[in-house]
Amino acid sequence: MNVMLTLDIGVQSFVEAEIIKAVEKHKPAGITVIVVQPQTGAIICLANWPNFDPNRPGEFHAAHRRNRAVTDTMEPGSTFKIVTVAGALQDGRVTLDDSFYCERGSFRYGGRRLRDHHPYGNLSVKKIITKSSNIGAAKIAIRLRSARLHHYVKQFGFGDRTRVSLPGEVRGTVHPLKNWNKLSITRVPMGHEVAVTPMQMVMMMSAVANGGKLMRPMLLDSLRDETGRVVVKYHPKAIRQVISPATARKVTVALKTVVGEGGTARRAKLQYYSVAGKTGTAQKAGLGGYIDGKFYSSFVGFFPADKPALCIFVGLDEPTGDYYGGLTAAPIFKAIAERAASYLVIKPDLVEQGSLVSRQEGR
Repeated sequence: MNVMLTLDIGVQSFVEAEIIKAVEKHKPAGITVIVVQPQTGAIICLANWPNFDPNRPGEFHAAHRRNRAVTDTMEPGSTFKIVTVAGALQDGRVTLDDSFYCERGSFRYGGRRLRDHHPYGNLSVKKIITKSSNIGAAKIAIRLRSARLHHYVKQFGFGDRTRVSLPGEVRGTVHPLKNWNKLSITRVPMGHEVAVTPMQMVMMMSAVANGGKLMRPMLLDSLRDETGRVVVKYHPKAIRQVISPATARKVTVALKTVVGEGGTARRAKLQYYSVAGKTGTAQKAGLGGYIDGKFYSSFVGFFPADKPALCIFVGLDEPTGDYYGGLTAAPIFKAIAERAASYLVIKPDLVEQGSLVSRQEGR
């Protein structure tokens, strides 16, 4: 049998080219990029660096032969705030316009201090996503409560294998609710105390793009015999409805602000397409605590925001120099999205008006 994959050789080719540029610029320990069609879960690109030549695998270090998209885990950082906000909106605990006082950047809870990168005062739920406030996300989670936050973490697929057709996939780490401590309700919302794979992250964001429906990632398209006849055809498989379509739309509204003025990912903004996404910058954990100067930086987003064609995850392991997700991963997302949109002839949803780009209302 010949195995036909969902991968698109054209997208795979230029993504790998963009990864090489990123390696030269940021000199990371590793990079992973995954491109998914949200409605089907079909993976049209999966690329890792370092990589190897499959024709000469013995000439490469064993660490270069692993598929980082499914074998490696990291604390996701602020991209995980999507789970908290989605759950709180779904349960009716908050609206996008509800305001939370962000303590001017320093919040003491459970005997420990939680900080923001900037001293924010009152922020709406939407602005908490825009600005990526740790304190704001923690206060939303406190209102949602631990049991429900843990519920949504599991519902979005974390702590379980995605069951993609690849060897070596790990579950990641989601501690049982009974093992949460008094700080967990403020740390989990900002992507601490959990470990996730890039595949889990792109499928979580794809669920938001897909009206709240989590899909199984799909890598196999069909099996064909030597004459080209399709013997087995694989079909998209929905795992569960995590949040309602209405809630998914609200989350999307918030995520669209991340690439706008004042957002953390302005460098992910596209000229002809609206983008919904989220940055993540997580300090890497080691034995006994966090490691100074080592980060996992990421951006995960989809476009066009209101009628998504593609969801893209970009993750950099230990970039040097600039390490924020908005400065490292977001520009890579933009470069890939622009090339993919042109190659796949994705219809723009923004129209150029002079020097401004505005929404096409009513279309």
